[in-house]
Amino acid sequence: MRFEDVDFGQDLPELAPDVGPEAVRRFAETAGMLHPRFFDAEAARREGLPGAIVPGIMSQGILAALIHRWAPEARIQVLDTTFRAPLLVGSKPRCRGVVTDLDSDSRSVEIDLTLMNEAGETRVVGTAKVTLP
Repeated sequence: MRFEDVDFGQDLPELAPDVGPEAVRRFAETAGMLHPRFFDAEAARREGLPGAIVPGIMSQGILAALIHRWAPEARIQVLDTTFRAPLLVGSKPRCRGVVTDLDSDSRSVEIDLTLMNEAGETRVVGTAKVTLP
């Protein structure tokens, strides 16, 4: 994807990430995040959570993956996220993005990002600024 190929309001192709127990376990172990709230639904409930949750940095990684699937050579300059509600392990989320600004001088693109659960409830929102070749 080159800067000239991007249009204001363009939707990025939707991503359906794997947040199943095994994927979350691999991610959390690799990141050194061994807290039971990511693996054990009962432990998470004792903390007041609705069940085992996807780590926040994994959610951010999913947003970054959406960008790189759309534009593999993009350089993410900023990825700002807000966590509205937990994303549950084993859910079937969808990740979307839309181009909200273009700067031809810096060849940068701003993208609004959302990560929703299968009920369509927004769990994570974000904004990214990326540069394109």
